[in-house]
Amino acid sequence: MGNGRHMTFRRNYITRYIFGWAKGVLPGLSNTEREAIEAGDVWWDADLFTGNPDWAKLLAEVPAQLSLEEQAFLKGPVEQLFAMLDDWKVTWEWRDLPPEAWDFLKAHKFFAMIIPKQYGGLGFSAYAHSEVVRKLSSHSITAAVTAMVPNSLGPGELLLQFGTKPQQDYWLPRLANGSEIPCFGLTSPEAGSDAASMVDSGIVCRGTFDGQDVLGIRLNWHKRYITLGPVATVLGLAFKLHDPDHLLGTNDDIGITVALVPTHLPGVEIGRRHFPAFNVFQNGPNWGRDVFVPMDHVIGGVEQVGKGWKMLMSALAAGRGISLPSLSAAGAVYTAHTTGAYARIREQFHISIGKFEAIQERLGRLAATAYLVDAARRMTCAALDAGHKPAVVTAIMKSQATERLRVSVNDAMDVHGGKAIMEGPQNYLGSLYRAVPIGITVEGANIVTRSLIQFGQGAIRSHPYILKEMLALEDDDRARGLDAFDRAFWGHVGHAIANTFRAWTRSWTGGLFAPAPLGAGPTTRFYRQLGRYASAFALAVDMALLTLGGDLKRKEMISARFGDVLSELYLLSAVLKRWQDEGRQNADLPLVEWCLDSGLVTIATRLDEIFVNFPNRFVAAILSFIIQPLGPRRRGPSDTLTRACAGILTEPSATRDRLTVDLFHPKDDGGLARLENAFNLTVAAAPLREKMNKARVRDIDLAFKQGLINENEVTQLKATAAAVAATIAVDDFAADELTRHDAGHTQGDRPSPAQTRPAAAE
Repeated sequence: MGNGRHMTFRRNYITRYIFGWAKGVLPGLSNTEREAIEAGDVWWDADLFTGNPDWAKLLAEVPAQLSLEEQAFLKGPVEQLFAMLDDWKVTWEWRDLPPEAWDFLKAHKFFAMIIPKQYGGLGFSAYAHSEVVRKLSSHSITAAVTAMVPNSLGPGELLLQFGTKPQQDYWLPRLANGSEIPCFGLTSPEAGSDAASMVDSGIVCRGTFDGQDVLGIRLNWHKRYITLGPVATVLGLAFKLHDPDHLLGTNDDIGITVALVPTHLPGVEIGRRHFPAFNVFQNGPNWGRDVFVPMDHVIGGVEQVGKGWKMLMSALAAGRGISLPSLSAAGAVYTAHTTGAYARIREQFHISIGKFEAIQERLGRLAATAYLVDAARRMTCAALDAGHKPAVVTAIMKSQATERLRVSVNDAMDVHGGKAIMEGPQNYLGSLYRAVPIGITVEGANIVTRSLIQFGQGAIRSHPYILKEMLALEDDDRARGLDAFDRAFWGHVGHAIANTFRAWTRSWTGGLFAPAPLGAGPTTRFYRQLGRYASAFALAVDMALLTLGGDLKRKEMISARFGDVLSELYLLSAVLKRWQDEGRQNADLPLVEWCLDSGLVTIATRLDEIFVNFPNRFVAAILSFIIQPLGPRRRGPSDTLTRACAGILTEPSATRDRLTVDLFHPKDDGGLARLENAFNLTVAAAPLREKMNKARVRDIDLAFKQGLINENEVTQLKATAAAVAATIAVDDFAADELTRHDAGHTQGDRPSPAQTRPAAAE
């Protein structure tokens, strides 16, 4: 008994000492940081931060699936919309979707995928939303962006989460039937990544609205880069609210608030269009000068004033994991599909370029990247449909998917060469290439996301103890805070000790005894390696937080490397789950192995870079000794494995079909249709070409004269050659055509939706 009391006294004394020390070491939370961290929840990211992920739990998660209604929408309205879209004309002649496409989007509720059926929307799942964006993106970036924006961060989602019942009953049916076109105004010239620095303002006051004297807000703002802004009838506006006359309470500065502003109100000015990297989705600036709206235009009413930043972060926690990752997944699969087909039909030195190892190096990476990004997209959508809003995971998805799309598009451009450089109706890569920087920049620039959000917020939000400790330190009631800190701190100590031994034993045994799910078969070794590096990551995180404290936020390069490790752990988990969900197809194993071999190299390299640059050299030496005593030893995918992955793209197979499923396949004579036709003909004619090559005869007519092939085969080979020639051909223009279609030509003979705004806006 005496020893127990003595130990309790010592523990309490130590806790009080550490409590005081930690107050000066651990980073404090600003209001914006707190709101960002409190938005959404945690999911598989929390398992990874434990250092001992539960693989059985992950594999038990139900895969994302489409309902019969959702499948019918993809096969019906989505396919029907394609018939209205000539991407060349949309981009270079009309500079917009044609009016019939706008009408079709509204009539078939493309803008209302997330709105429940009770309000007239489609009520689709996150996965269906993602699949629609993905399929649209494989044909028209303009159509995809136009459809996805109202379903992502915007008035619809904010109304669903935070709107009052009267607001939902009024606005959601109008958004669902297309009588209102929404946009959302967040970015301003003064505030990009640092949205909290916006100067857009609202003053609480009384004013006249619809002939009545009401309490409201007088708004002044300047927003830019607003997608759908030029055609929007209602603007979701983020601004800083001030109450100098204390009409709402005692505070002068209330904080960031979000309100709905009809764009026909006096003082609203819709600017001219932006032209984002030669992509023509509607985008532009807008201003408000002394615009008065009643208080019930604040989303959520007066109870939600000052809570705008938390609302936006909560909306991003879901939307950021759907829209741009879906577009990126489509692009990664599309580039793999087209580049594999082109490498098969294009010959140099009388050999298909797909047989050159230099080309196979790019093809192998394209195939594996397509598999990985789509695997992560599916797993993330499944989590969203299960009710999670994993803010860290969706930030990872946005950043990593768009970055990997950039690599895939560059690989595709390199393999296609001049074919992809020369613009024209036959160029099926140009639009995607120009769109890449947009995805990199919007919804949180990737530089910021990688350096500050993936790990910076993840270390606090997803760690099993850090957030509890930080909240305890900030508790105004010292006794209560000390008690909460005591529980969290000693739990953290036990976790850290266990994880140190876990990381040490797994690292020094090469992960041999790390857990793997039953029946993992040939992927067992990969589960064990991910378990090994998860424990190494968790240990390194704890040591960084212990020794750097608040300074870790300012060590952005180290934070970014931690973010890379966390991202790889998540993405590679998704690869293993996809292989399991698709029935453990042995033919797909080269893609799985390439992804894991490549990702594990990144993890090992980033950990080594962290140790080399860690400010506390003593701690760095300990971490290096425990985790990687011999330095990074992984070498990445072998050449044999890369060739196997490349072969998947150049030969018809069930694996190729699974990899490129549900892309747009045109029926016209455009560039993509020609490519697919030439690929099919080339594959069918391969035995004939092989017969001629063995006889060392390349001329088709000579082969016929020598009896190597018959008349039907001559016809087949010549049709194949003509199809290949038509595919590798590029467009050219007369000088007056280029002058006629310059950047000043905005609509041709077609009116812009901006000129035909719905009557509801008048």
